[in-house]
Amino acid sequence: MRNQATHTELLVRKLALLEQLDEAEKAAIAELSFTLENMPAHRTLVREGSEVTDCCLLVKGFACRHKMARTGKRQIVAFHMAGDMMDLQHSLLSRADHNLQMITDGTVAWVSIKALTAVCNAYPRIARAFAKDALIDASIFREWVLNVGGRDAKTRVAHMLCEFVARREAMGISPVDAMRLPMTQEQIGDATGLTAVHVNRMLRLLSEEGAFVHEGRELVISDWPKLKAIADFDAAYLHGLAHEPREMAMS
Repeated sequence: MRNQATHTELLVRKLALLEQLDEAEKAAIAELSFTLENMPAHRTLVREGSEVTDCCLLVKGFACRHKMARTGKRQIVAFHMAGDMMDLQHSLLSRADHNLQMITDGTVAWVSIKALTAVCNAYPRIARAFAKDALIDASIFREWVLNVGGRDAKTRVAHMLCEFVARREAMGISPVDAMRLPMTQEQIGDATGLTAVHVNRMLRLLSEEGAFVHEGRELVISDWPKLKAIADFDAAYLHGLAHEPREMAMS
């Protein structure tokens, strides 16, 4: 990250994109009792069907939400980055209906639903910010359904990359010229309904068309407008949780 932020600073930064918080509201968030835990890549944080008593804030690293079909096929329905309260719906829905899993090594912060609810009851603007965050999650899900069901393979991959870059820039996770994709081609495939082989072909094709230079997980965006055009990407569905990258280079 550009400046290593504490877990509460990350959460305040995210909520401040959604609501203007005063000092008392920021202090109330800072006073929440979080339990920090380091997590290895692939560790399951929440398992579908389990009863949930704590919400999980991603502090460092990357994670995903996914569903498993009876056949064993995985569908990733969201990628998460530092500052995301990944399972906010569990503050009202206590039984998990999906899996939450790390995709890289990282750190998470657990906070009890009871404590989170108390803060929301005491500070309506904090509750409003969390509600907006949950609604934007639903907006992202709708866009992902369209992406998998209504776009061709090249557009799907390009769109997923555009969203990831724009959200990452909004959260100030690191400079655009210092990024390495955290997800594997298999994980990109599970998010876009493609095989890893097909994802590799689409990344190569996007590179050949001049949208970016690609080698392994290293990307250097050479033409952001072109990548957005290929992706059919309009950040309006992110409702403020995305910025236009200030620099085009990523590596």
